[in-house]
Amino acid sequence: MSPYDPSAFPPFAVTVDLVVLTVRRHALCALAVRRGEPPYQGRWALPGGFVRPDEDLAAAAARELAEETGLLAHDPTGPSPVNGAHLEQLATYGDPKRDPRMRVVSVAHLVLAPDLPAPRPGGDAHSARWASVEDLLGQEGSFGREGEQGAPLAFDHAQILADGVERARSKIEYSSLATAFCPHEFTVGELRRVYEAVWGVALDPRNFHRKVTGTPGFLVPTGGTTTRQGGRPAQLFRAGGATLLNPPMLRPEV
Repeated sequence: MSPYDPSAFPPFAVTVDLVVLTVRRHALCALAVRRGEPPYQGRWALPGGFVRPDEDLAAAAARELAEETGLLAHDPTGPSPVNGAHLEQLATYGDPKRDPRMRVVSVAHLVLAPDLPAPRPGGDAHSARWASVEDLLGQEGSFGREGEQGAPLAFDHAQILADGVERARSKIEYSSLATAFCPHEFTVGELRRVYEAVWGVALDPRNFHRKVTGTPGFLVPTGGTTTRQGGRPAQLFRAGGATLLNPPMLRPEV
C-alpha cells in the first residue's frame, strides 16, 4: 500500500443545514434565521452549523435541531418522544464556491414536525422566524419581512429549501410521512389540511376521507372524538404501522 500524505489534499469543512418544515395556519412553513455574522450578515438563511470533530452527521444534525428548535430527532426504532421530529438526510451540496470563507460541503437534512412554537435564535443567528415556503421561494428565493426589500437566502439555501420541499411533497404521496406534521392524535380533517398545505391544493373532503381510512395500516382509530375544529365531534386517529401507502396518495394535477 502506497504511503498516504494528508497534506497533499486541501482541507475543507463539513456543515449540516436543516430544512425544518411545519404547518402553521394552514400553510407550509420553514424555519429561517437571520445571520448575525459574516458572510451574508443580516441575510436570512436555513439553520445549521459546522460538524464538530467528534460528531457524525446524524449527531450534528440532531444537535443543531435541538439548539434551534428544542426538538429531539425521532428514532424510528424506538418510542416517539413528546417533542420529537422526523429527521432524515436530504442531499449533499459541494459547489466549490458555495461558501466564500473556504471550501465547505453541506449535508442537508429534512425535518418535519407538527405546529411548532415561535423559534428561538441560536449560534450565529440573532433572529429566527417561521415563514411560508411560498414567500421564501418567491422571486427566485428573495425574502424579507413586511416592509423590507427582499434578498436571496444566504449561500445556496434557496436550492436546498426547494429540494426539501419537493422531497416532502413527493414522500407524502407514497409514505405515511404526512402524519409527522400532525399531533399524536388527529382528525381526518386535520390530516387533509396537511396534504393541502404541503401540496398547495384543495382536496375534496369526502374523497380524501375515503382514501385515507381505506388505506391499510395508514390510520388507526383511537376511540375518541374532538370538537376542537368546531361543529360535530370528529373521530380521532393516530398513525398506523404502515410506512408505505398502497395505493399511494397521488398529487392532483394542477
